Amino acid sequence: LSGSVSEIIKKYGMDEWSSGVLANELHRHLGVFAIIGVKMGIRAREYFNTGVDEFRATSYAGSEPPMSCFNDGLQVSTGATPGHGLLTVINDQPASPSAEFTYLNRKIRLTLKPEITEKITAELKEINFVYGLDSNTYWELVRKNSIKYWLSMDRHKIFDITYPPSPQGS
Repeated sequence: LSGSVSEIIKKYGMDEWSSGVLANELHRHLGVFAIIGVKMGIRAREYFNTGVDEFRATSYAGSEPPMSCFNDGLQVSTGATPGHGLLTVINDQPASPSAEFTYLNRKIRLTLKPEITEKITAELKEINFVYGLDSNTYWELVRKNSIKYWLSMDRHKIFDITYPPSPQGS
């Protein structure tokens, strides 16, 4: 990672870097879905031109790893947490690296492009199949993949943005 630090900061800024490091500490390992959550949260803050703790987020990543790791990155980069009542995690549908963000009377939904989701999910399944979750090799490969994706995924290009109906009377 050390050779990648300056490149990540140069490409994506100190906010994304520091949020990624904090998500890594919170999550206890560097994982690609946590990094995607970081990138999405910062992208939503840019869209609404807000700081942290200023909007509600609803995650559709569910509560099952590895997809749910996305929620940790989302929390760190937005300040929206279940404890603050600003983050809700939906579990009653297929998990997806997707979230709705509500700020004042505006709402957007960001979703990781399907082809990226499919590629990452397939890679993680293959690594798990070959090495297993209890293997140090598994976790080292997850870390290397996470760095690779962190460097290659520009938060302005990897998400589809849609505009669901805004809440009424808010």
